[in-house]
Amino acid sequence: MAIEERRACGLVTEKEISETIKVSGWVNRRRDHGGLIFIDLRDRSGLLQIVFDEQFNDFETVEKLRNEYVVEVIGTLRKRSEEAINPKLPTGSIELLGISIKLLNKAKTPVFDVNEETPVDENIRLKYRYLDLRRSEMQKNIILRHHVTMAMRRFLDERGFLEIETPMLAKSTPEGARDYLVPSRVHPGNFFALPQSPQQYKQILMVAGMEKYFQIARCFRDEDLRADRQPEFTQLDMEMSFVDREDIMALVTDMMGYLFKETLNKELPAEFPRITYDKAMNRYGSDRPDLRFDLPLYDIGPIVANTDFKVFKSILDKGGMIKGINGKGCSDALSRRDIDSLTSFVNVYGAKGLAWIAITEDGIKSTIAKFLSEEELAGIVNAMGGEKGDLLMFVADKKEVVHDSLGALRIEIAKRLDLIDENELNFVWVTDFPLLKYDEDEKRYVAIHHMFTHPNPEDMDKLESDPLSVRALAYDLVLNGTELGGGSIRIHEKELQERIFKLIGFSEEEAEEQFGFMLEAFSYGAPSHGGVAFGLDRMIMLMRNRQSIRDVIAFPKTQSAADLMSVAPSSVTEKQLEELSIELNLPEEKEEEE
Repeated sequence: MAIEERRACGLVTEKEISETIKVSGWVNRRRDHGGLIFIDLRDRSGLLQIVFDEQFNDFETVEKLRNEYVVEVIGTLRKRSEEAINPKLPTGSIELLGISIKLLNKAKTPVFDVNEETPVDENIRLKYRYLDLRRSEMQKNIILRHHVTMAMRRFLDERGFLEIETPMLAKSTPEGARDYLVPSRVHPGNFFALPQSPQQYKQILMVAGMEKYFQIARCFRDEDLRADRQPEFTQLDMEMSFVDREDIMALVTDMMGYLFKETLNKELPAEFPRITYDKAMNRYGSDRPDLRFDLPLYDIGPIVANTDFKVFKSILDKGGMIKGINGKGCSDALSRRDIDSLTSFVNVYGAKGLAWIAITEDGIKSTIAKFLSEEELAGIVNAMGGEKGDLLMFVADKKEVVHDSLGALRIEIAKRLDLIDENELNFVWVTDFPLLKYDEDEKRYVAIHHMFTHPNPEDMDKLESDPLSVRALAYDLVLNGTELGGGSIRIHEKELQERIFKLIGFSEEEAEEQFGFMLEAFSYGAPSHGGVAFGLDRMIMLMRNRQSIRDVIAFPKTQSAADLMSVAPSSVTEKQLEELSIELNLPEEKEEEE
């Protein structure tokens, strides 16, 4: 019997009943019922039940099967009996009656159960990633990633974009995170850098007249890691000529609607709401606000401007601020121990403490009430919409500390009060970012987004006289409190780019050394242009409702930037170092104290 075509286990249907077919895959589970042996065979497409009855002539092979053995089976498809139907499986109404079986490979007992969605230590999962990727949830993550990237390509191709690859070995430039450096063998003492983004190359492509570019680009940043960061990551990178901010935001909104409809069958609104950077920070303490719930921040500084409470007064006198959150119903829901834990929570973000006022049936309870006048207390409660059962919480500190700590506390309170609808998709555009901020450590201005971002034309006259008030033509897209990505209209005039370089502390010589090729390109007729980039890993994480981007990357690194499966990074031979003209100067290991 010659049956050439292999069928996918999970795609076999009742239309093929009575046909003889071939399937292959991994043994998900074996069940021995005496004269009958059942095998759940698994491949990427799903499961198919196979039954071997008393007429089968190779029971010896079937009896030796264990979970994760790889087999090939030829059999006749038949309908299951009514009582044996499994409505949870797409193939639950059919089964394959085995005619022949071939053992393709044995398997050691897995270090964790591949066919059960039970919690497994992440380091074990990463070490045995090939087993982890066999799990149904992980395969769904990777399959969705594929569908999203294909949908991106279709959408952009239909709108005239060209997919163009840019170099992986590039020039190391300042600003941003640390570069991953690659030594050059043929240019001893010189180094390439792996790209943190294709930013400069895609702008050069606009100068070259390509007009609409995109790339699903690999990027590298040598920085401290979090659950939503990796040393190497993937982003959808785009750039367009002869566009303004509205053009780009409209295109991206349409693209998101297309992606979510095509891959998740979810309808998104035709337009996303917008919020300015200043409003987002003042109201929610974050430039990536989660708007699935409200919980705004209230500025009570004006109410206690003339207070005798020394803690509040000293903060205001130093130019700081006092803001609070109203935890509705929290005076009953949270114990004193809970409040203490929230104090520890905001300490992580630099706050020195968390003041609070509980509005109870018996009146106001607070550690700070005795320091405030009746008018001040009443004004605070009224301004924050306080009612019986509410817990008003405050942080007094520098502006950045107040926003960082209360922005995080807002999310924590929403989780504790179960205010977040996990099924909601809440997109918002954040616009009008500051162009620059002042770095106290380096004693100079640095770019908020990057140094190629175009200032808002309305603020150009303040570029040198009041640079911190200058807004950028920048925009970020936020989904459920996570920044999906962002972009800006770029500088395309050589003179303006030189002004920005000077403003952030570059001498003419430094600017020429680092970016001379770009400035030269601008002098040959650069078009107006702008673009955007989105973290693909982060987007898939949110679409699959996962907590870490490691769950949606086939072979991720740990938080210490290590690959546990291949054991990388690793040492290299002396010969390799000699070829690269590199001599190691490793830090001495500290001797253990006796």
